[in-house]
Order: sequence, then structure tokens, then C-alpha cells
Amino acid sequence: MASIGNDDGDAGFQIAPMVDVVFVLMLFFMASAGSQVAERELNINLPGSKTPSTAQTDLPPTPLMVDITGDGNVSVNNKAFGGPSDKEMTALREFFKEAIVQCGNKDPVIIRPESDTRHDRIMDVLNAAGAAGVKNLTFN
Repeated sequence: MASIGNDDGDAGFQIAPMVDVVFVLMLFFMASAGSQVAERELNINLPGSKTPSTAQTDLPPTPLMVDITGDGNVSVNNKAFGGPSDKEMTALREFFKEAIVQCGNKDPVIIRPESDTRHDRIMDVLNAAGAAGVKNLTFN
């Protein structure tokens, strides 16, 4: 039987698979080069020595948590400020005014009524906050 090619089974150097490998590598490097993030300069303010007046203005705001129970009792950060019969909420209003003077109205007021709290009691608290000039108010 006649055989085609070399008798020792060597098919010779094949160039086509090598070209395929080169194209795959080139495609890989082109795709990875396109996804590189360009470096930019970052403006960073490093901490330095602060005077006492600027140190207090850089403090993060402390939220004022206003809890309203189902029976109408109002407390701010676990300190009682009004019972169910106090419709004017004068103590709460004065507390909010003091907090605004001390903190500059940056501290958020978060109202957390219980699920069975009457809506008119929530309105009493909102009216007291509005009369004191609270600007940063939310519900939780």
C-alpha cells in the first residue's frame, strides 16, 4: 500500500493553528486594553489641626428621634416631652428651638409614631416642629 507523506508520521510544521493563536491573543489584548480605567487626579483634603470653632461645625448631625406612643405620650431621644392632654406641646417646641440655636437646624428630626397612634397627635408634634422652625424632618 502506498502512503502519502512521510513514512515516519511527521506532518510537518503547521502554520494555520499558530496564526489562529496569534489572532486570539491579539483579540484578548485589544479587548482588555479597551476596558482600562483612565487614572485621574483626586483632590483630597487631608486632616490638619483644627480650631475648636471649626471642630464643632464638622460634627455629623445627630438625629432627634421623636417617639409617639399609642396613648399619646411624646418623647425625644427617650426623654418625655408631653402627655396626651398637652395639645400645644410647649416643652417640645422650646426643645426644638434650643436644638436649632445650638446646631443650626442641621440635625434631622425623625418622627416615629407607633402603629396605633392617633393622627391628630402626630399633627400636634408636626405643628410644634413647624412653630419652632424645624426644616429637616422625616418619618420612620
